[in-house]
Amino acid sequence: MRLGNVTFIAVVIGLIWGGIWMVLTSLMMMLVTGLIVVPNIGIAALVGAGAALGVLLLTAEVRGRNSLGSIAGIAAVAVILLTGGQPFSLPLEEALFTQVIALIIWAILAVASLAMCLHGYEAGTAKRYRVEVLVIRTLKGLGLLLFSVFVALPFYVMVMTSLKSQQSLLANPLDFSIDLSKGMATLFRSYIELFTDFHFATFLMNSAIVSVITVVLTLLFAIPGAYAVARLRFPGQLFLSRSILLIYMVPAIVLVIPLYAIFSQLGLRDSLLGLVVVYPATTIPVALYMLQGYFRGLPAELEEAGLMDGLSRWQVITKITMPLALPALASVSLYVFMIAWNEFLFAFMFLDDFQMFTLSRGVVSLNSSEVPRQHLMAGSVVATVPVLVIFLWFEKYLVSGLTAGSVKG
Repeated sequence: MRLGNVTFIAVVIGLIWGGIWMVLTSLMMMLVTGLIVVPNIGIAALVGAGAALGVLLLTAEVRGRNSLGSIAGIAAVAVILLTGGQPFSLPLEEALFTQVIALIIWAILAVASLAMCLHGYEAGTAKRYRVEVLVIRTLKGLGLLLFSVFVALPFYVMVMTSLKSQQSLLANPLDFSIDLSKGMATLFRSYIELFTDFHFATFLMNSAIVSVITVVLTLLFAIPGAYAVARLRFPGQLFLSRSILLIYMVPAIVLVIPLYAIFSQLGLRDSLLGLVVVYPATTIPVALYMLQGYFRGLPAELEEAGLMDGLSRWQVITKITMPLALPALASVSLYVFMIAWNEFLFAFMFLDDFQMFTLSRGVVSLNSSEVPRQHLMAGSVVATVPVLVIFLWFEKYLVSGLTAGSVKG
């Protein structure tokens, strides 16, 4: 093998991926089975370095699935031999099937990560640009992995905890495995009790009503306002365009006390109407800011052609501008919906009657020593899943809407 900067960097990459995937595999194994495991990070890192050299030895023509699978198999066997048959600091005969599956998963993930990082590279010396690409590719993969773990791990713990009984949680708080033999009614008992005993159907409906009305009111004011700032000429236009987001310089906690006093006198406290008044005031500025950038990116010639054909300014907005701005409108709607759905501070301060609670306020009411922990986790899942599904459904509109406004032509 030719030594060089690529070979050295590949060894370092192998050490990193081997150790990281061993830690994550052990963590997944512990969460799924409840077993207390201690990963052999050092040995896994060394085997990962060896696997990296093996990937480098393969040329681009033979670096296929079969060859990489062979390297993964050799890596798994090497870990077993070097750890004395205890890859996870447990005797191999204890939970044999689970340990073997976890070790195979580790080997596949480690070798796959190395193959993606070292794709197009061979042992030896490479130019500085190629080395930088290799390092950036590795750092990008590590960043994506860590971000995914930080996002997925809490959600996994939340879901698994919501499906467990109080007795099993007290017996082993670190065991997040589930017993499917108990039946669906027992498994989803916490969710059933949320809707039958804790009025979560009412909370869900309240949040949906407030969020939808907030989106409608925000668009109703933001669309003409953003269009005016982007297209029309009037005194103070530049100042208004630059000062739209000044409201966010005032912390929400500063506004809560005076709004609480005013709403109490007006009879708007402890009602959804109070939230419908407050929420658009916090979302209209950011909607204006997002939409004006998008409107500026639309060809003005299309609107001028519409005006020449006899359309009024409002008809131009509704028949030309708004259809062209659908991605931006979808992204703004989604963003505003998520803000209203997840808002907690005003809901916590203004709402005392549980019949008026939104989901965020209802979830906090479960944070009590009298309520089992799995009910709190189930409430968190109920509050998270709807907006997560909506976000995934409208993701393409969100990305195009947020980026298109930054394009200037």
